[in-house]
Amino acid sequence: MPDFLLGLANALGRRADCANSRVLILFRRCNTGGVSHSKHNRLIIRRCSAQGGEVFVEKIVKSDQQWQELLSNEEFQVCRQKGTERAFSGEYNGEKAEGVYTCRCCGLALFRSDTKYDSGSGWPSFYQPADGEVVAVNRDVSHGMVREEVVCARCDAHLGHVFPDGPAPTGLRYCINSLSLKLDKETAG
Repeated sequence: MPDFLLGLANALGRRADCANSRVLILFRRCNTGGVSHSKHNRLIIRRCSAQGGEVFVEKIVKSDQQWQELLSNEEFQVCRQKGTERAFSGEYNGEKAEGVYTCRCCGLALFRSDTKYDSGSGWPSFYQPADGEVVAVNRDVSHGMVREEVVCARCDAHLGHVFPDGPAPTGLRYCINSLSLKLDKETAG
């Protein structure tokens, strides 16, 4: 969600609607006049599904200090500070096991192993998310380039980038850092 829209939602204290990303965020005012994130630091996001229904994503919001307590230094650098692991160094780059790749930070199922392929890029690559609503895409203009950043829809963890040079059926390549993923082999099949 764009920063200006989040600021607007904070100012209004109730709701913000973004036609471009088709996201509706519902906020509750707390006694201090800020946005209530509940005792678990969560916001509820209602997304309009491309299939016409609604998908509810429980938004998790934590401070940098809270994330640092949960993640290794390398995981924090990639997931929370938008870093990138070196090509061909990641745990899952050559992984062939069946299962579901979840978000390292919040456990949301992001990608299935049956959509993973070897792109030769040096990072785990997938041609589509497990569900169209589990990742969000933001414009990234860092490092003198214009790219599309992929983040977890629940906790905003930086996952990697998506490029329009992937295989059929989507033509997309979700190039994802291993440090932002965990492979759940129990969910295979």
